[in-house]
Amino acid sequence: MVTPSPAHSHVAVVAFPFGTHAAPLLSVVRRLAAASSPETIFSFFSTTQSNHTIFTTVSGGGGGGGGGGGGAKVKAYDVWDGVPEGHTFTRGHQEPIELFMKAAPQSLRLSIDKAVAETGKEVTCLVTDAFFWFAADMAQDMGVPWVPFWTAGPCALSAHLHTDLIRHQAGGGNESLGFIAGMSKIQVQDLPEGVVFGDLESYFSTMIHQMGLMLPRATAVFINSFEELDKTITDDLKSKFQKFLNVGPFNLASPPPPAQDESGCLPWLDKREAGSVVYISFGSVVVPPKEELVAIAEALEFSGVSFIWSLKDNAKANLPKGFLDKTKTHGKVVAWAPQTDILSHKSVGVFVSHCGWNSLLESIAGGVPMICRPFFGDQRLNGRMIEDGWEIGIKIDGGEFTKQGMESCLDVVLSQDKGKKMRENIKVLKELATKAVGPRGSSTENFKQLLHLINSP
Repeated sequence: MVTPSPAHSHVAVVAFPFGTHAAPLLSVVRRLAAASSPETIFSFFSTTQSNHTIFTTVSGGGGGGGGGGGGAKVKAYDVWDGVPEGHTFTRGHQEPIELFMKAAPQSLRLSIDKAVAETGKEVTCLVTDAFFWFAADMAQDMGVPWVPFWTAGPCALSAHLHTDLIRHQAGGGNESLGFIAGMSKIQVQDLPEGVVFGDLESYFSTMIHQMGLMLPRATAVFINSFEELDKTITDDLKSKFQKFLNVGPFNLASPPPPAQDESGCLPWLDKREAGSVVYISFGSVVVPPKEELVAIAEALEFSGVSFIWSLKDNAKANLPKGFLDKTKTHGKVVAWAPQTDILSHKSVGVFVSHCGWNSLLESIAGGVPMICRPFFGDQRLNGRMIEDGWEIGIKIDGGEFTKQGMESCLDVVLSQDKGKKMRENIKVLKELATKAVGPRGSSTENFKQLLHLINSP
């Protein structure tokens, strides 16, 4: 699929360099580059650390930088992280974000000017992470389309788009958001911080609010999802934006190459019965507190189920004494696991997760139901939809792991009729997702629209 483009096509791509935002954007940009004409070039802007991490990543779960082709046409440019020399961080995890974003309007312009000077081509399209709300004005000043990318799911996007309405109309924590199309299963307490609770005056909350106000100005908004996952929300978002394009799931549309399995997880799984293994991973950002790690370990030991647990080495000290020895015949604790490959293995019967969006899509692709323990951001929304919307998993009772709660969830998913129903439901979503990225699928057609848009003069 090669789309004709004018000889001067130069797509500037601006990544948000925190969390798991930059890698999925690079993944789809490589797909776009591979499908574009040879004359189209892509300049990718992020911090030095972010660029180094994602451009050297060959594989990985969660939409890693690998896959998609087009790598030679995508050049990385480093943007200042906004941290003054000698600065000491004192205000928590949001401080680096605030420093970067405050510096970004000016530092991005300087970096883009450098790319224009090096290539001899003016920018013809501005693709950014949706968090860069000020890109609406930047693109207008440059006279080019603004095409933001939303990395999470449609529910979270809808919540941020309707923030003012929610603040005006919503009541208590367990009140439904039924006044917003497709959000009847969502409760106020499920919303991300900064919508109705948390520090609404913080820089991050203000930034996300501004994003919700600015996104309708975009030429198009694209997202790592597929329309069939939730047609009601998709149709509502289509009515709010000039163009709304589901172009995922990326892990199915452009699968990363096989990951290195240094811990031997896959051969170990080959020896287990179908649907019998518990896979546990909470992503790269969060580690549950010690008491919850102990509760998980005690439940695994008591139940005797087979498991693979992806747990950083420095967190293993919080496991109960003797746990690793007592479970070594049926359990495997590793510092890193090839998540996509594990979730696609027939022996895996349930995924214990923080409900991050990329992990959710990988679980759907593997047809594996979930046990959810959300921590922050969109994870509560995802957990609610997993349990009550799509009915493909279950949330931990009370929101935190206890030994009894973990045992109960394992029993429900692995042994009860309710778990069987979850597997049937997620199999349907897997088939819909696979069809969406197929030759005539909705995501494939939307990708063609996105490709045409960024290549238009």
